[in-house]
Amino acid sequence: MTFITGHRGARNLWPENSLQGFRNVLALGVDAVEFDVHLTDAGELVVIHDATLERTSEGEGPVRALSPSARRATRLKGSGETIPTIGEVLDVLDTGEALPLHVEIKSDGNGVPYAGIVEKVVAELAVRGLDQRSYLTSFDVSVLEDCRRIAPKIQRLVSVNAAWAERQGGLGSFIDGVDGLVDIVAIHHELMDTEWELVSSRLPLERLCVWTLNDETLITKWLNRGIGHLTSDNPDLALNLRRALSSAA
Repeated sequence: MTFITGHRGARNLWPENSLQGFRNVLALGVDAVEFDVHLTDAGELVVIHDATLERTSEGEGPVRALSPSARRATRLKGSGETIPTIGEVLDVLDTGEALPLHVEIKSDGNGVPYAGIVEKVVAELAVRGLDQRSYLTSFDVSVLEDCRRIAPKIQRLVSVNAAWAERQGGLGSFIDGVDGLVDIVAIHHELMDTEWELVSSRLPLERLCVWTLNDETLITKWLNRGIGHLTSDNPDLALNLRRALSSAA
């Protein structure tokens, strides 16, 4: 069975990376939830995708410059909520269903990993007993190597698209380099489709994740291929299509 992950909660249904979205996506019955974490200069782990505020909030400037009071005053677009901390998000997602969490560790606006962010994320997961059902994720292999060193028992996921694979010497070279480092390799759907023969010959389906699929045709295509994991901004659609295919089988 393909596992369906709600991307940034479910950003096509509710404001992305919002507490509202995380509460609501749980009710859909997703198999996992993905969210993004930055570290501010004030030491807060905040859940937001971009390194800047403009796209998803009513604020301006770099995320890392947010003070706690400014964060609490900065509204998410399309929402009465503010930018949440990782603690607030984990309090919502800490359910008895042992839902896997995909925690993407972001870098700053210059693409530089935040010093100490891995240790802080791991501590937040561990204090709630969520470390054993989480994946630490990143595009940056050096960040994932830090994850393995700091928290070797927490599962890891690496993401890659065509531009990133090219910078690493090609997708085949990239897969070979991360094979022993990560549990799941998440590949953008266009690159996965183009390189399907290569990818499927290197890794079993259960270790592959395709992202980000939001329309019926693409979702159905990858469900029929039996891909291990599928990430969507419309997880309600993906879940309904999976149910329909299962009923028709």
